[in-house]
Amino acid sequence: MNITELSPAIVWKYFHEITQTPRPSKKEEKMVAYLRAFAAAQKLPIKEDACGNIVISKSATPGMENRQTVILQAHMDMVCEKNNDTEHDFENEPIHTFIEDGWVKAKGTTLGADNGIGMAAQLAVLASDNIEHGPVECLFTIDEETGLTGASNIEKGLITGNILLNLDSEDEGEIYIGCAGGKGTIATFEYTPLLTSEGFFFRVDVKGLNGGHSGGEIHKGLGNANKILARFLYLLEGEMEYELCAIDGGNLHNAIAREAHAVIGISSSEKEAVRIMLNQFIVDIENELKHVDKNVKITMESVERPATCIDSITSDNLIYALMACPHGVMGMSHDIEGLVETSTNLASVKMKEDNKIVVSTSQRSSVESRKNEIADTIQALFILAEATDVVYTEGYPGWTPNTNSPILKVAQETYSNLFGKEAAIKAIHAGLECGLFLEKYPQLDMISFGPTMCDVHSPNEKLKIDTVAPWWDHLLEVLKNIPTV
Repeated sequence: MNITELSPAIVWKYFHEITQTPRPSKKEEKMVAYLRAFAAAQKLPIKEDACGNIVISKSATPGMENRQTVILQAHMDMVCEKNNDTEHDFENEPIHTFIEDGWVKAKGTTLGADNGIGMAAQLAVLASDNIEHGPVECLFTIDEETGLTGASNIEKGLITGNILLNLDSEDEGEIYIGCAGGKGTIATFEYTPLLTSEGFFFRVDVKGLNGGHSGGEIHKGLGNANKILARFLYLLEGEMEYELCAIDGGNLHNAIAREAHAVIGISSSEKEAVRIMLNQFIVDIENELKHVDKNVKITMESVERPATCIDSITSDNLIYALMACPHGVMGMSHDIEGLVETSTNLASVKMKEDNKIVVSTSQRSSVESRKNEIADTIQALFILAEATDVVYTEGYPGWTPNTNSPILKVAQETYSNLFGKEAAIKAIHAGLECGLFLEKYPQLDMISFGPTMCDVHSPNEKLKIDTVAPWWDHLLEVLKNIPTV
């Protein structure tokens, strides 16, 4: 079955078209062109701001002209992650979807349901001629995943409504009214390349991990490839002298690292000892992760002798820092039971030009002071490790919950009437654009809701088919019941 055969047909039609349109973060030009063509074909007014955000508007259906204008909002870009054995050009190739066990998935890559399914619902509302709604503005923002650029730089006056429905949540039956703020801490080490010694050189790979969203899945205790690799290198440091020739792990600041590797040189006489050590280490890691990352693999293979290695002082400092760097949940909320309050993610380790190694981390918290505290902790750690430079990214604010929200009341009542049960009202540890919208549009009354997705930001990302129809029905019922002006 093709996804275009699923129901509601109009939503799946547009989701399919979106998967066929490349849209990496910061490279959304093809999606912008698609939206322009869509607006022209539907004869709908379209506005763009200098940043690249787009608004497509639609007038009220007959009899609904007295309703308040509602903004439907989703982001254009998607996280572009793939398995090492998958060949895929995200800038030019479509996503290859398939259906399995009630889920829509992608072949070896991220699916882009985050936030493609939200965009599909926007387009379906704009294109439909048989649903009731007041004036609608569909806001499509750019570069949510790598910088929240669109939300940060949205121009005043681009949107006119006072009610915003964010379509970027991942659990059907849950309505979100708050989110964490975020910040990044990036450390740079500068090393001196030295000629390698005679000996045995090998590559260690950590792979097969689930990865996932560093906000929505940080509490699951998933394996982090960077931390696992650092643990092995730290163990090696205690047993024998070695040369670190290369290191690489993770990719995106908002994804838990799935893969990492290092190239290492040791004395030929230590070859058997390091194999024994690694085998025992593999047993330990597999035991630790057997309930959450059962497919973890750690492999070792010999390689040709590299020309150079990292000087030992920098190598030691880097490994000590990666070993000491915290990863995971730092604290739970005292206000909302079960909500992660503060976390940090050891996201990536990359060797760059000019003999530099860049370590990227990201911090989140629903309490601004705690967000800054954990970022300061990470900074202090890398300063102690003699990193050349440690800087913060600009960050973004959280979204403070408003339990007295009028649109929340509408969403609660319509959900209860439709399904005979209550929706769960929650805040999310992942970042949403809502907090940034409030900086330019403080009058906005907002909620966020969406169908069920799992393993977003990883090639295991999947969208639960039977949650799309109830989410769509709920969205239409909310639109039908938007308050009057």
